[in-house]
Amino acid sequence: MADRRQETSGKAQAAKGAETGAEELSTGSGAPVANERTLEQALGLQVRATRRDLDLTVSDLASAAGISVGMLSKIENGLISPSLATLQAISSVLNVPLSTLFSSFEEKRDCSFVPAGQGVHIERRGTKVGHQYELLGHALGGEVAVEPYLITLSEEAVPYTGFHHVGIEFIHMLSGEVIYRHGDRTYHLRPGDSLMFDSAATHGPEELLVRPMTYLSIIVYPRAPS
Repeated sequence: MADRRQETSGKAQAAKGAETGAEELSTGSGAPVANERTLEQALGLQVRATRRDLDLTVSDLASAAGISVGMLSKIENGLISPSLATLQAISSVLNVPLSTLFSSFEEKRDCSFVPAGQGVHIERRGTKVGHQYELLGHALGGEVAVEPYLITLSEEAVPYTGFHHVGIEFIHMLSGEVIYRHGDRTYHLRPGDSLMFDSAATHGPEELLVRPMTYLSIIVYPRAPS
């Protein structure tokens, strides 16, 4: 009987531990948690952004829409849920459809899926003979641009160490071997090796030891304001 009670107790503790563990699961990333915006917050941000695009002050918009400055301030800060009549008045002054004020709340998170072998083959700036670039995904928006490439250097590929551009680049070697230069240093990369560096310094494959070779290159840089 005691054994059964211990077994039951052990199962309960294991279940509780699994439940607790599930709640605490996270990636190893140091990125902060993405907070979900409420409808009021998304609405307020859109009103403020549109108002500023038109170079209107809070007082200008409030006066034209027939509401108090205090109410408009609360709307822009997502502190209240304005009535439909108030929103219609605001959208009329801003000269945008009412639906535009809700657009930032309804926008979908970006995602890119590329089936195996169906990446876009491109001619990247500085591409040399025998250097093949396959773009594996793309981001449609956001402040940061991310370009993941599968790079293949064929038998006829030639070394080139003159690449340089804004951002950070991450390389993960998949096959072959290369002496890769970054600035005044070189690295012997074999399958499984990784290299991450400031891509403003000149860089590129200096000695192609085992060809053909493939490696994953991910370039991250701030997107230019539109």
